Amino acid sequence: MDTTNDKIKALTKSIGLPGIRKNFEELLEEFSKKEMGTNYNDFLYRLLELEHASRLQRRKTSRVRQALFPYKKYIQDLKIEELPESAQNKLSEFEKLDFIKEGRNIILSGSPGTGKTHIAIGLGIMACLSDYKVLYTTVPRLLTQLKESHSERTLRQFEGRFEKYDLVICDEFGYISFDKQGAELLFSLMSLRASLKATIITTNLSFDRWSEIFGEAVLTAAMVDRLTHKAHILNMNGKSFRVKETVGCSK
Repeated sequence: MDTTNDKIKALTKSIGLPGIRKNFEELLEEFSKKEMGTNYNDFLYRLLELEHASRLQRRKTSRVRQALFPYKKYIQDLKIEELPESAQNKLSEFEKLDFIKEGRNIILSGSPGTGKTHIAIGLGIMACLSDYKVLYTTVPRLLTQLKESHSERTLRQFEGRFEKYDLVICDEFGYISFDKQGAELLFSLMSLRASLKATIITTNLSFDRWSEIFGEAVLTAAMVDRLTHKAHILNMNGKSFRVKETVGCSK
């Protein structure tokens, strides 16, 4: 025959209250030891508080998973003193995540291996854990999705989802050039977020070379203007971490 506790566990499982199922017996024991006996209001509040904390943690974990990071990189794992000076000066400010609230972009521009993607993913994970909705993508992948959505006539739905993210990380901007359709689709998509939602862009090309990937001076100038308006622009030129590690291993 089931005990009352067994029935409580069954009910909480049925209606989706894992925090209560996990904590109620321990909480009962804690309250039973109090001299004044059980205060039911306090007991209920504490039980609901634990359920809320459990749900919040699950939501944060889900945010990280849904962001589609290729791997997990954390800000605390960076060797700050080895970053380019521009990043050293700005990183503590970015960790407050005010740029997301303000809808300001961060553009990390510079040579390969200097920590651009690590910083971007690290800030993205911090944003997820602060309950922001985040998307990580590479620009080549984004272009493929845009063209597929255009050909399948689902572009507006794709744009609607893209527009709603609190933070989008566009990695590898400049690794491939665009044809005219791709450049126009990307410009239209990025314009939806301009001055409204935050975007982090990593690129190995300086702005004066962006025409190499867009192939059209007017469109390039318009894209640079939209993305850099009120943006934080970091010079990430420096010696590659990977080169440093290779040199270190060979000694």
